Amino acid sequence: MIVRMWEARAESYALAELITWVCDTALPEFEHDPLHVSSEVFSSTDHRVVVISKWRSNPRPLPEPPVMLLARPPHSWDFTQVDR
Repeated sequence: MIVRMWEARAESYALAELITWVCDTALPEFEHDPLHVSSEVFSSTDHRVVVISKWRSNPRPLPEPPVMLLARPPHSWDFTQVDR
């Protein structure tokens, strides 16, 4: 399984709008993908939105959010579980 963490910082006035875009526009684009297992969305008090998505393989990227909602471009990282 691959876990993708996607993070974006919203403009101070746009946190709610960025969360709405993630939940209503971005995630529905790949939730039907048979390789997609699940996704969770988190926000922070410093205007960050984080999406943690789990994939069987080949994670799909989130589409680019509207630029006017962002304080800086989003970043993403892929992780695999460590056996211990």
